[in-house]
Amino acid sequence: MAASRAAIALQPSLLSRLEEARARTDSLFNLLPPNSFYDRPVPERHRLIFYLGHLEAFDQNLLSGPLGLEPQDATLDKLFAFGIDPVGGGLPTDVPGDWPNIANVEKYKRDVRERLDARLRDGSALRSGDPALLDGTLLHVAIEHRLMHAETLAYLLHSLPLERKTPQPSPFADPSPAPEQRQALIPSGTATLGQHPGESFGWDNEFETQKIFVPNFSIDAFPVTNGQYMKFVQASGYDDSSYWTAEDWAWKIQQRMEHPNFWLSRSSSPSSAPDTRWEYRAMFGSMPLPESWPVYVSYAEASAFARWAGKKLPTEAQWHRAAYGTPEGGEQIYPWGDAPPEGYRGNFHHQRWDPTPVDAHSAGASAFGVFDLLGNGWEWTATPFGPLNGFKPFPFYPGYSANFFDGKHFVMKGGSARTDTSMVRRSFRNWFQPHYPYAYSSFRCVEE
Repeated sequence: MAASRAAIALQPSLLSRLEEARARTDSLFNLLPPNSFYDRPVPERHRLIFYLGHLEAFDQNLLSGPLGLEPQDATLDKLFAFGIDPVGGGLPTDVPGDWPNIANVEKYKRDVRERLDARLRDGSALRSGDPALLDGTLLHVAIEHRLMHAETLAYLLHSLPLERKTPQPSPFADPSPAPEQRQALIPSGTATLGQHPGESFGWDNEFETQKIFVPNFSIDAFPVTNGQYMKFVQASGYDDSSYWTAEDWAWKIQQRMEHPNFWLSRSSSPSSAPDTRWEYRAMFGSMPLPESWPVYVSYAEASAFARWAGKKLPTEAQWHRAAYGTPEGGEQIYPWGDAPPEGYRGNFHHQRWDPTPVDAHSAGASAFGVFDLLGNGWEWTATPFGPLNGFKPFPFYPGYSANFFDGKHFVMKGGSARTDTSMVRRSFRNWFQPHYPYAYSSFRCVEE
């Protein structure tokens, strides 16, 4: 029995996926000149050098014990073990000199990979008694953890000044007009969150299943676009506290926010002035603001827009119902049906650095005519991140989800352009704190 389960864990496809994930993150670090590794493009996150070591430290700390390996560099294993997500202040205060030089971190990376790969390929796992290694769970965790950080690295690099990145071709302007927003009517029905244990790989917060009855409602057919959000900015939405909670307003004032993080004002006039010239800060340069692309904003900004529009953000169950439900009452694996995800269905799986128009992938629409649900930007929901009924933490990573069941993070669904195909599955749940404007996070509104 153990041998057959180990054969599942060590099948070539999983090892190939690990290699592919490593290549994906390596390519991102290749976009950095050496002097940029010690930059901190997002104040709430570690310096970039941390991520160079963290990906291997995570694999080392996760896999070495089950594979029978002793620590080789316990100091670096610990230094690079955990990322940060400070809420309500408490930003990191380290300086570049607190971190090892790049050559030492690169050597650590090589050594960890060589030791783990030797054990994974020589059959040592057959002698392991760890069921999570034998059934492939730990390798899935290592792969998806790395791919999550490939997305994190993308928006961190996005926040770097252009001159701090290896030169790449400048982006092309996209003058596509934004589609006229319309409402999709969603009849009452059941939304199934999560998945059954053993069904397929999932993170601990994806189990068990939870069925929720959702009364009828209407939802935006498209994510809110830059063009649509512009009306909120021009209506002085960033200057009117009535659209913001007290906590969100205090944060906005403290951060001096007057517009979305990815927008650039090229005018000396106030941001709310109709003649303000706006540009979009793409990954490798600026361009005229593409009105047809989804707007990327924090939960606080999305909520303020929804109040201004007289609407709400959808709950996780409402989003599921609109995305996966059918008029006949059933549910589909993906918004478009049960066919596996491909590039023409949406802007995901590292196809592009930047968004596309929200109506560019009609083949990805749901049975209710809701567009752009997978890829192009994670979508905020009004549901605080918490456990599904029957939640059990991973024994080998107990804090992965449970540390964030604090009422201060909100569920996000869908995926972005930099989300790997493996994580656009129906049960996957992302989450962020409400005052975090750096991620590829979009939204749409509902009326009940």
